[in-house]
Amino acid sequence: MTPFEELLNIMQSLREKCPWDKSQTHQSLKRYMIEEAYELLEAIDSGEDDRLKEELGDVLLQVVFHSQIAKERGAFDVWDVIKGLNEKLIKRHPHVFGTESANEVLSQWEQNKTKERESVLDGVPKSLPALMRSQKLQDRASLVGFDFESIDQVFEKIEEELQELKEAIESKNTNNIKHEMGDLLTALVELARFLKVDAEQCLQEANDRFERRFRYVERKAKELGKDLKSMSLQEMDLLWMESKRFDYDNPQQR
Repeated sequence: MTPFEELLNIMQSLREKCPWDKSQTHQSLKRYMIEEAYELLEAIDSGEDDRLKEELGDVLLQVVFHSQIAKERGAFDVWDVIKGLNEKLIKRHPHVFGTESANEVLSQWEQNKTKERESVLDGVPKSLPALMRSQKLQDRASLVGFDFESIDQVFEKIEEELQELKEAIESKNTNNIKHEMGDLLTALVELARFLKVDAEQCLQEANDRFERRFRYVERKAKELGKDLKSMSLQEMDLLWMESKRFDYDNPQQR
């Protein structure tokens, strides 16, 4: 018996004998797939192979779990999943498994995918993080020419959306404010596309910087015997600027 076959047997036993595992459904497991995917990303960023190995196993568990539930429904099993994946990989790589060149494949790739869809936007999951989904939707729309022609046009759009947001704020209409804030964020994602950077990754890294710097402020305030709630914004801002200098002096902390 291979380790993978042993895993399948373990999963089947869990579904038969463990009350929690037996009670799970595709819907109830959705949150765990998302959590495991993000934990895998953190493991990749950590550069720790043992951690990466463990998190890859957790993601694999989710695949096996869903496949077992589907098998019980008589829909498919994990071997069908693997078979379908094998066929898709071979079909999408004729330059490896056929006679076409890599350039021919790349030029036909999106054309073929577009033919399979009713809309060029089909296939972009609604469950993606909002910035990531926005960038993917805009990438798809650009395939048919729905795109800005220059970065200057993008900046003009950002300024336009910012002005509309200011007007919405003045109107004190919550729905308008939410609408215009969304439009401004969309325009900023468009800028990320033109700069060839990943908007989701940019914000994640900014979140990390914010957390690291704010924790620095908390730590320094504690060392000074002060409580943040009793400090003025000016005092906290001085520590915040100090935290930024600490970042630049310690690149390994970034």
